[in-house]
Amino acid sequence: MAELAQAAAATEVYSPRTVQVWRTLWSWVSFFFQIIAQILRGTTPSLARVLSFVGLRHSLLRNASTGSSSTTTAAFKPLPVVELSTEEDGPGNDVDLPSGPDKLTVVLDLDETLVCAYETSSLPVVIRNQAIEAGLKCFELECISAEKEGEGKPKVNHVTVFERPGLHDFLQQINEFADLVLFTAGLEGYAKPLVDRIDVENRFILRLYRPATITTEYREHVKDLSCLSKDLCRTVIVDNNPFSFVLQPLNGIPCIPFSAGQPYDEQLIGVLLPLLKHLSLQNDVRPVLHEKFHMPEWFQKHGIPASHWT
Repeated sequence: MAELAQAAAATEVYSPRTVQVWRTLWSWVSFFFQIIAQILRGTTPSLARVLSFVGLRHSLLRNASTGSSSTTTAAFKPLPVVELSTEEDGPGNDVDLPSGPDKLTVVLDLDETLVCAYETSSLPVVIRNQAIEAGLKCFELECISAEKEGEGKPKVNHVTVFERPGLHDFLQQINEFADLVLFTAGLEGYAKPLVDRIDVENRFILRLYRPATITTEYREHVKDLSCLSKDLCRTVIVDNNPFSFVLQPLNGIPCIPFSAGQPYDEQLIGVLLPLLKHLSLQNDVRPVLHEKFHMPEWFQKHGIPASHWT
């Protein structure tokens, strides 16, 4: 009996570790098969993707809590990163970009798309320092809250804002071939001073805040692009929350949400910039975006019928 008890105890101690070892080994085997598959398809995984797989990319601040006015829904899982093939126009190719009235209109979300913001008092100093040491740029900001102090004065919130890697270069290059519009579900008292800091050159031709959003049967704070133009063949919206563009799914570009734990994020320069350059050459962006993202089908899978946007 004593031997059976010892064997049982040994099983309890070592079985989980054995299972973990086998799971880790299987994950690595699967990973290398993915690399081999990409090589056979003529693509090579980037170093950032390898680091992401082994857990070195987002480990610094994975559990940090945000204090921003984010509209991201937990039910949304970011769509796979879309990359242009070598035949398409990327950032290193010379292309004739349209200007004037035919320029592409690029509508950009703010929180978790261009920046991420945290209430300063709830952001540990060590986490802030780790993010900065890892390469993220940040600044402190005072924002007017909708709440009132005890004496009826507007409450001032102190916010720490982290810029998404490549932000200023991204805005500068996009502005060369597109009209930029800022459309956020954040309140103006919070968003305006923030945008003033990241858009010193006034590249946004229009800024829209929460009052410009609408409430629909399925979602609130929806960004209706028809307020910009009736003809949306040359308009795109980039947002980490796809429900923001539920009324115009064929114009939407869902991007991966940004947080302070992503100092090696490549979305702006590596993914969105070449895609937007390619779209700027299209007479109608909607067929291209439908082929790449299949957003109408994605919304239908989430219980939103086509009649909601047609």
